Amino acid sequence: MNETYGKYHPGRTAATDPEKPAIILDDGTVAYSFRTFEETSNRFAHLLRARGIQRGGRVAFLLENRKEYLPLVWGAWRIGTHVTTIATHLSAEEIDYILRDCGAELLVTSTKFAATLAKVSPAPAERLDGLMLDGAEAGFEDISGLLDSQPSDPVPDQYEGVDMLYSSGTTGRPKGIFKPLPDRPFGTIAPSNQALYDLYGLDDTICYLSPAPLYHAAPLQWTLRALRAGGTVVVMRKFDAERALQLIEHCRVTHSQWVPTHFVRLCRLPEAVKSAHDLSSHRCAIHAAAPCPDDLKKAMIAWWGPILREYYAGSEGLGHTAIDTAEWRTFPGSVGRPVGCRVHICDAEGEPLPQGETGIVYFESSSQFEYLNAPEKTAEVRNARGWTTLGDIGHLNEEGFLFLTDRLANTIISGGVNIYPQEIENTLSSHPAIEDVAVIGVPNEEFGEEVKAVVQLVTPSEAGEAMAKTLNEFCRAHLSSVKCPRTFDFVEALPRQENGKLYKKQLVDHYRALSRETTNA
Repeated sequence: MNETYGKYHPGRTAATDPEKPAIILDDGTVAYSFRTFEETSNRFAHLLRARGIQRGGRVAFLLENRKEYLPLVWGAWRIGTHVTTIATHLSAEEIDYILRDCGAELLVTSTKFAATLAKVSPAPAERLDGLMLDGAEAGFEDISGLLDSQPSDPVPDQYEGVDMLYSSGTTGRPKGIFKPLPDRPFGTIAPSNQALYDLYGLDDTICYLSPAPLYHAAPLQWTLRALRAGGTVVVMRKFDAERALQLIEHCRVTHSQWVPTHFVRLCRLPEAVKSAHDLSSHRCAIHAAAPCPDDLKKAMIAWWGPILREYYAGSEGLGHTAIDTAEWRTFPGSVGRPVGCRVHICDAEGEPLPQGETGIVYFESSSQFEYLNAPEKTAEVRNARGWTTLGDIGHLNEEGFLFLTDRLANTIISGGVNIYPQEIENTLSSHPAIEDVAVIGVPNEEFGEEVKAVVQLVTPSEAGEAMAKTLNEFCRAHLSSVKCPRTFDFVEALPRQENGKLYKKQLVDHYRALSRETTNA
């Protein structure tokens, strides 16, 4: 092993404790030891080099949660590429857009997505290198034999790679989050990342449970952090509340990460199930991605004890705030204090506001990013001082704890996933029966919010269940399922003023009031 490399890479554990489990699946089987994880990722790194992928190259993954996901991603990472993991629920049109926008030179997928990729024209395999797990379809090559023929030792020149993930924008098109490649030796991490290792106790003693899709920023980044530290990762291919408890007990899980929807499903388990498992190994339950209702968080603390750790951050990597259970009990509703960065509250022009006032939350840090191929979007989130914002509204108390009072103006957060209405509205507006449309989030007990479309028809007499079904089918033909409205309401006119602006707050307030009335009835 090259001792000029840093200590944060799985190869070090492969050298010192080769048979230690690296990846455990949700059936309890050890999918990879650190030795086989290292060998697989090395073989993939060699394969990428053999196919012309060099430092700075761009590799995309469209995969379900499966055992090969992380070693293949790490194989691309360790030769200094930009790695894009694509959400599995996206439509063919959305996948095609991301592949083109990110400039992918090679796509790794599985036969599960062959039918979806076959809808893309021209086919991805005709314009970029394509490798497939479980077989060879849609012009892709079967990766298994290709991997087996490659060396299992590291490539001679290893580099740190970086993720290039996609986050939807206000226009509805996903935004690529481009970060510069790290200019540091392989196996070393940025000081801001080191602060997270220290804060959450990430070392070679941990066992980390990941219950969410690995294409998301948090599951991807945190599983890699655990593996780099020499910890074991338990990957759930699909979330099941009772099985999660069984895995905590069986695998002696120490760390885990959740969104509030997971907590809802866990709390709905029968008391006999909840009390049947030994969770004593569990010492750090991290949650983020969406606001967690106070009552739900209190219920989880009452059950699991003071091990909940909440943070606020974004895929852009602008900054990070964190709060533990004791601090949250003192300052309920807070998302914590800054870690490795500074937080400022600014007005609409990006100028700092006095302490305690509510405004736009900005991060000041050394992190760098830009929205790929969208300089105007990058400029929108950066003020004159170089501070950057996710667009959220909040305030800091005297102790420096951040409280978020609102999200991006119209963002719908359903099960921890950000859904942006503009894309859905643009799609629905193209239907000939629609005169005007507004898409909003309405309360949903399990997911936090669900998508509702409020529609003004060209011919109002056509309103009804048949039209709702027609519009639902139209959406499903053009959008991923997570973006399709759960319900359609029909109105004579939407609250659009003479200036052309649609006053969605009136709609949101109306439906929230209806939800409260229903709840209190």
